[in-house]
Amino acid sequence: MMKDDKIESASPHVLAPLPYADDALAPVISANTINFHYGKHHKGYVDNLNKLVAGTKFADMSLEKIISETAGKADKTAIFNNAAQSWNHTFYWRSLTPKGGGEPPAVLEKKIKASFGTLDACKKELAAAAMAQFGSGWVWLVLDGDKLKVAKTGNADMPMTTGMKPLLTIDVWEHAYYLDYQNRRADYVNAVLDKLINWDFATENIG
Repeated sequence: MMKDDKIESASPHVLAPLPYADDALAPVISANTINFHYGKHHKGYVDNLNKLVAGTKFADMSLEKIISETAGKADKTAIFNNAAQSWNHTFYWRSLTPKGGGEPPAVLEKKIKASFGTLDACKKELAAAAMAQFGSGWVWLVLDGDKLKVAKTGNADMPMTTGMKPLLTIDVWEHAYYLDYQNRRADYVNAVLDKLINWDFATENIG
């Protein structure tokens, strides 16, 4: 058993499977976008990470451990970027679900109303943050202490490195939406919030 555990811990990072079929989010996000985004971009981050950590002290670490060990270190930027992007994308896929949107579970709805006033106000703040994020990045619903907040991060950055707990995310890198929406980021974000956002996943992450 110990031997198997050792093999498991030393094995390369793998591309986590999508939680649904590649066409399951259509028409909001097309199978064509998923094939490029998941099959090329996400896979590329995982493959690059494995190359970067091979033979280093990071080789046997979990993704989360690599992220915490490399965050903010200029000489480890490439490792951090690929590790964080691998994690961010897996989290993003789980933040979406076919026939999503709608009303959140009661426990999350209560927190949303306490923090934002209404669900609509929460969604509007997420959409506004998505539009305010200059260039590539991510928009997050996070738990900061006992309060829900909206956060945005550039490039590969993530809330965990600043002590906030991510509940869900929306990818606003252009490759997440450009094949379907071109430069209409707002249309993509609003469609995700209305039809795909996975409130159940966010509720699970409250813990």
